[in-house]
Amino acid sequence: MTNEKIRDQIANYHPFNEQEEHDQQELLWQIDHVQDLLTRNNRNAHFTASAWIVSPDRQKVLMAYHNIYQSFAWLGGHVDGDPDFKHVISKEITEESGLEDFKFVSDDIFSLEILTVDGHIKRGEYVSSHLHLNVTYLIEADPALPIRIKPDENSAIAWIDLKDLPNKINEPWFYKWIYQKLIQKAAEF
Repeated sequence: MTNEKIRDQIANYHPFNEQEEHDQQELLWQIDHVQDLLTRNNRNAHFTASAWIVSPDRQKVLMAYHNIYQSFAWLGGHVDGDPDFKHVISKEITEESGLEDFKFVSDDIFSLEILTVDGHIKRGEYVSSHLHLNVTYLIEADPALPIRIKPDENSAIAWIDLKDLPNKINEPWFYKWIYQKLIQKAAEF
């Protein structure tokens, strides 16, 4: 059973657009009808947490060049049984980028997404296609702070100017449906 606090946060979330409205309803259905969404034991769908990490002026975003997807992408990861998604994303930010000094712009969920993950090889083993039931938090950090790669997951970490972002993303669906939404929401926040 998924933590009631998570369900309440998702139920009380105010969708930004049609994608979030539909994904919010599906997330709630998944929570109410599917077991083991907090771990990868559920191979069809499980929760992940992501960070949209922006500079204080909201003109840059911190992204990692993801080795599996061969594209710059936001930071985040599987919740692996931890119902404290803010704790999960804090850990993931530091693990994936080395960034240790950052702040949550809000304690609330910033964005909701259901993301398709194509089958791939990870650590020498095939992982079947599945869904990531994703919650995103808005994070702010200083681009002058030290960052580093995590070689087993990414081969670059960079602060990317928003105007350059379309040229850095090799996943058109992500840019159109997710990153553009996050850019717009962060500018209005």
